[in-house]
Amino acid sequence: MGAGRVFAYGAAAGLIGDLLLGDPRRGHPVAAFGRAAGAVERVLWRDHRGWGALHTAVCAGGAVALGSVAARAVRPSAVASVALTAAATWAVVGGTSLAREARTIGRALEAGDVEAARARLPHLCGRDPQALDADGMARAVVESVAENTSDAVVGALVWGAVGGVPGLLGFRAVNTLDAMVGHKSARYRRYGWTSARLDDLAGWPGARLTAVLTVLAGPDPRGAVRAWRADAAQHPSPNAGPVEASFAGALGVRLGGTLSYGGRVEHRPVLNTRGRAVGTYDVERAVGLSKRVTWLALGVCAGARLLMSARSSNRGK
Repeated sequence: MGAGRVFAYGAAAGLIGDLLLGDPRRGHPVAAFGRAAGAVERVLWRDHRGWGALHTAVCAGGAVALGSVAARAVRPSAVASVALTAAATWAVVGGTSLAREARTIGRALEAGDVEAARARLPHLCGRDPQALDADGMARAVVESVAENTSDAVVGALVWGAVGGVPGLLGFRAVNTLDAMVGHKSARYRRYGWTSARLDDLAGWPGARLTAVLTVLAGPDPRGAVRAWRADAAQHPSPNAGPVEASFAGALGVRLGGTLSYGGRVEHRPVLNTRGRAVGTYDVERAVGLSKRVTWLALGVCAGARLLMSARSSNRGK
């Protein structure tokens, strides 16, 4: 069985596994990686970019090396290769848990239980829930669903199509490191610089594919394209900008504006200024759009991998 079919079958099985099982409450591989990365940080941390780059190389490089060794070990068996790809895909994607958390908050908001929604919001994003009213929390959820559709699903599938199991694990490692040390706090401004820049680079293709698929899968394709073109570049993140802007345009809502993270206030530009304010019912609409984008991304990435494998086989003849 060729590498293209191995990835296509394995990625599809992994996404179905995520749909059926979601993330385990204990013993998640990404959590284990996070603990290992934290241990490495305790040994290496210095307020210096060079030490941060070493931390990134050790952790992300270790994940890629582990994936390479595992893929090489099972290569003689097509069944084992598909199973490994499925397990790696299930481990690194998080679409089901993303939808579950978003819907939990959405149901609380629809029931008028603002305090329950505030208690749950930190499970989904880093916003300060005490600074948000019901509509503000709904907007935070929609933005998180949009961004994590790219980070937790589409980006992983893109790098899986490019690099197989090492690509899947490497992307998730880079994304996790960015979440751990890539923010601009006093401790990580220099130490996390490499992780943040590498995450920007690794996330670039997945973010653009997510935006394109949002245009195709959303209820307002023209609105998605218009908001993407007009507003994405104003976002401080080069990858969250296209994704959140296209989601905003597709759903007909305004995203962005004033945000609060642990007492730190950011004033971000509004995305899709023609849209209306986010309502609690938009949470379910965003989750539905995220799911459609996910399955379209599987088709695109699996098809691209099959095409690359076919061309490689033809050149070898």
